[in-house]
Amino acid sequence: MKDDIPNSPEARDAHNLMHPYTNARKLQSDGPLVIESGEGIYVTDIHGNRYIEAMSGLWSAGLGFSEKRLVAAATKQLEVLPFYHVFSQRSHGPAIDLAEKLVNLAPVPMSKAFFTNSGSEANDTAVKMLWYRAHAMGTPEKKKIISRLRGYHGVTVAAASMTGLPYNHMSFGLPLPGFLHTGSPHYWRDAEPDESEADFVARRARELEELILAEGPETIAAFIGEPVLGGGGVVVPPKGYWQAIQAVLDKYDILLIADEVICGFGRTGNMFGTETFGMKPDMMTLSKQITSSYQPFSALLVNDRVFEPIADESNRIGTFGHGYTGGGHPVGAAVALETLRIIEEDNLLDHVRRVGAHMQAGLAELADHPLVGEHRGVGLIAALELVTDKATKAPHGKPGALGGIASARMQAHGVISRNMTDALAFCPPMIVTEAEVDEILARTKLALDETAEEIGA
Repeated sequence: MKDDIPNSPEARDAHNLMHPYTNARKLQSDGPLVIESGEGIYVTDIHGNRYIEAMSGLWSAGLGFSEKRLVAAATKQLEVLPFYHVFSQRSHGPAIDLAEKLVNLAPVPMSKAFFTNSGSEANDTAVKMLWYRAHAMGTPEKKKIISRLRGYHGVTVAAASMTGLPYNHMSFGLPLPGFLHTGSPHYWRDAEPDESEADFVARRARELEELILAEGPETIAAFIGEPVLGGGGVVVPPKGYWQAIQAVLDKYDILLIADEVICGFGRTGNMFGTETFGMKPDMMTLSKQITSSYQPFSALLVNDRVFEPIADESNRIGTFGHGYTGGGHPVGAAVALETLRIIEEDNLLDHVRRVGAHMQAGLAELADHPLVGEHRGVGLIAALELVTDKATKAPHGKPGALGGIASARMQAHGVISRNMTDALAFCPPMIVTEAEVDEILARTKLALDETAEEIGA
């Protein structure tokens, strides 16, 4: 194949649709796809091939790959105060301003913000705070955490233990004791024959209550969940799911942690997924789109119910022995503040609702494709679950094989997606236009057709 890719983006796109299997497109089979630059929703590899980044990198570059205001915010802060910490009664302006902004933005009452560097660290910190709180309240046995199968909460030791995906546990000796898992909210995949959505929700709530009673309510500190499961396949909960789950938690005095690492800052059409699904968390973990991932940054928000016992215990001991050198980094905080300004000033939430509805409608049309078992999504996050038999929901050979083929075909046609087993995920930057969504849909359809031909479906 030729390597003489045209220079203009438009010509390159046309070339790639006509001749998808250039040497550069086949680079993935020989080594990593090496990305050199980004612009808007696009990234370009070292061979000059241009791709629509339909995953925002890792669900995270919400403002795309060339937002000059974020670059300017980082540069300005680097020139003024390139680093300082928030230990030992010290702080700095960006961290103070951001903490106030986040607490005020929260959809339910929150009291304090604690800054970390990644979603994994934010979730690990939530666990440590709950353990600390348990000792402070004289209930040191109240430390167990319940999460869900297929939930994703990170890869540090505690966060990976909360994660409900086998490959994050296998050969690591995880999960640690005290981390429990209940069923996923995926009605299409997990419902029993002839079970209605309402009955499925009631069963999941009943299973949670049975787990709590079996373990002992006095031993369980919290339940953690993503408003929409991300890494587990973009699973949107059925109507009433979170209300049923929260009712069980309230009954047994168990706190709720909302993992907003993927859903937060506009992805579902509201500032937080918590708003979209009517959750009332006691703690919220935030990352990814908080800086559009231009800087590593994350935060944990806690309400007074969580904070006050921790403060009392810290006063008794004389310190709170937890923190990170880069937590609340001034450059990251400055970029986060500018990111929030852009989301608000550009009315990106309205944009996500409008363009997201367009994307969901287009993907729903692809549900008629012979390989698509289910389309699911909300706002600008979605998935197509691929099957070879719609009636039995059977995969093609080993689970993940079909999704892998389709994902590779999409990349060959200039769209970077990601398959979680056989679910093709879509999470484009929030600045994506309807025309760009149409391009993603057209190339996805082409990739699905080629995948069907390849496997003889």
